[in-house]
Amino acid sequence: MSCEPWQCAEIASTKKATPIQKPEVAVAMIKRAQRPLLIVGSNATMRYMEGKPLIDYMIDFANASKVPVVATAHMVGEFIKRGYHPASFMGAMDIGQRLVDPTWQGIDGKGHPDLVLFVGLPYYMESLMLSGMKHFAPDLKTMTLDNLFHVHATFSFPNASLEEWAANLKVMTQKLKDGGN
Repeated sequence: MSCEPWQCAEIASTKKATPIQKPEVAVAMIKRAQRPLLIVGSNATMRYMEGKPLIDYMIDFANASKVPVVATAHMVGEFIKRGYHPASFMGAMDIGQRLVDPTWQGIDGKGHPDLVLFVGLPYYMESLMLSGMKHFAPDLKTMTLDNLFHVHATFSFPNASLEEWAANLKVMTQKLKDGGN
């Protein structure tokens, strides 16, 4: 698995994301977070693994982890069609701006997130959002759950095949269902 930016024109920074080599490591970080937040982007209905769209994996993950979900773009309707109601919905750039605002108290008004998980956003958009957070919210930890390495995240899975991606998401979901064990 490669830890190079997926987008060939991406200029890697001096501070690159820490690669997540095992899904159990990601689970441990999620369990330690006080106020995690999951942002699911518009590609979640277009990316398929094992004949199943990414959004279905994310619903299973959200139910197992109890991490609040922010649906971007039209995704709120897709979640609701599947019987899952996200904690909030807003445009991707809007949530990106809120995350760099130190006075924002989160989607529930009880405090700023300390770990933000990203999945299913267009690569170029997610890269820009992560770069902004790295520079303007340096204490905020970010993690990508995609199968494409993001240099600007705090933690990112390496570039991986769809099979490896599905396996990682399944392991994470099961471990979270089991209480992280």
